Amino acid sequence: MGGHGLIALDWMSGNRSVLVDHDLSGLILGLTLSTPPEDVYRALVESTAFGTRMIVETFQDSGVPIDEFVAAGGLTRNRWLMQVYADVLGMPIRCVASGQGPALGSAIHAAVAAGVYPDVMTASAAMGRLEPEAIEPDPSRHAAYARLYSEYVHLHDWFGRGGNEVMRRLAALRREVMADAHADS
Repeated sequence: MGGHGLIALDWMSGNRSVLVDHDLSGLILGLTLSTPPEDVYRALVESTAFGTRMIVETFQDSGVPIDEFVAAGGLTRNRWLMQVYADVLGMPIRCVASGQGPALGSAIHAAVAAGVYPDVMTASAAMGRLEPEAIEPDPSRHAAYARLYSEYVHLHDWFGRGGNEVMRRLAALRREVMADAHADS
């Protein structure tokens, strides 16, 4: 839980939410010659959870209440990952019981479109199920992650909100080099 001294921005393909900037790129800060690969992996996983927390807090700051967090899809089978998310978010995570959550969501919407159910809430209640137990956050891990998240927010704003344009300059340079290489071929 951040004790590895690393922090990452998981913008390997740009940031799609909340910054919506495709020129942003990934970053890992705190690497040393003795950093083991498992610490890099953990920092990258934590960064995805921090990004999720940033999205949740942006909704909340905009007046959209977040009363529960429900996860779906194949990653829900990784309980360690779900625990990291619960610890970072500081809220319980409920997992969809179906191993095919996204397909189930499509079926729910199709059932509404076909007139089998009057609305998505009714169809979800009839067709969907949640795992009986929520993944609860550990208060001590949440407190440790809160400290690291504060650093994540600083990096997020520094590189993503204009405190530093290096990622955008690197993206422009990459496009320039690619265009030159394409023109030469």
